[in-house]
Amino acid sequence: MQERRIDFQLFDQEFSFYSDAPDEEIRQVIALLKEEFADQKKAGTKTLPSTTLLVFGCLRMAARLVQERAKSRAFLAEQQRSIGAIIDKVVSHLD
Repeated sequence: MQERRIDFQLFDQEFSFYSDAPDEEIRQVIALLKEEFADQKKAGTKTLPSTTLLVFGCLRMAARLVQERAKSRAFLAEQQRSIGAIIDKVVSHLD
């Protein structure tokens, strides 16, 4: 896909970036950002500068990413253990 300019608003400011990602992926990313920062507005952080809010939002999103990666690794390890146990069971019945 060809790179194109993406425009969106956040904190009553216009932001732009270039991306070659599919439209649906871009839509999901922008929706996630808006959802993340809407929560900050609800939390009463309106008095903080938008740059501070952006940093805090990015830190929260990064923390969730780290947690999701840990869950994913644990899930993968459990799946591998389960598959190994099934293989061992099948092999033991073949002998």
